[in-house]
Amino acid sequence: MLDEPHDLVSELPEYGPRIEALRARDKNFRDLHDSYNTLDTHIQEIELAGTPVADIHAEQLKKRRLALKDEIVKRLVSVPA
Repeated sequence: MLDEPHDLVSELPEYGPRIEALRARDKNFRDLHDSYNTLDTHIQEIELAGTPVADIHAEQLKKRRLALKDEIVKRLVSVPA
């Protein structure tokens, strides 16, 4: 939906402190997080602007966002609290 936040802290509130800690100490995680945020912003801009984009392209972007989120969650659960 257009009005639902997809930033990681909104999506994964239980991991908020761990996300910030990993961003601060792990460049690879920070890059992964930044890629997610960049892609999420791009998707939101497309949706809110009503930019004509093929449904297939929009779905591919959303699948990529989901894949990044899955990778981030794997990293979050693999790191001790």
